[in-house]
Amino acid sequence: AGEFPWEKVPVYITAQLIGAVIGAVIAYLNYLPHWRKTDDPEVKLAVFATSPAVKSPAANFVSEMLGTFMLVLGLMFIGANEFTEGLNPLIVGLLVTAIGISLGGATGFAINPARDLGPRIAHAILPIPGKGSSRWDYAWIPVVAPIVGGIYGALFYQALFLSEFSTFFWVISGIVLVCIIFATYVEMNGGKEEKEKFRSAG
Repeated sequence: AGEFPWEKVPVYITAQLIGAVIGAVIAYLNYLPHWRKTDDPEVKLAVFATSPAVKSPAANFVSEMLGTFMLVLGLMFIGANEFTEGLNPLIVGLLVTAIGISLGGATGFAINPARDLGPRIAHAILPIPGKGSSRWDYAWIPVVAPIVGGIYGALFYQALFLSEFSTFFWVISGIVLVCIIFATYVEMNGGKEEKEKFRSAG
């Protein structure tokens, strides 16, 4: 953390976004004969972008935030240790796989804003028959939540293992805690409402 020069950040972000769009276009071309034969627009969108298994913005935000937090924290651990030359990419791949298997089911785990935003843009502009909505109402979650989770993952590592407790760390800690409490509150109250509806129907 702190080793990547800030002047290169805009170029790096732009390159990732362009790469994600290009990758999505390649996927579009690969499935070219399938678009007309697939009726479900959600299935078509799933080729490009993530979507939640259960739509709950607060909980979906926390899920993406936690996934990216674990990714960045894991990357910091990997960067702090020396593996056999050439083994680091394999370890990173295993880390992403582990996060996907354990935490990815809730939202499809974007864990990188470019991974979702780029392909979603491609979905919006490509001539896909019967594609339906690009779900821009949800699109902010896999962009903002990974940014919060990623920043907190790096700050958490610095605080816990390097004893660097910055003001920014406490601010982000507060934001993360509020997000988790709010999501829990929303889900608990939503559960109560569902129980009341069930009782009324009975």
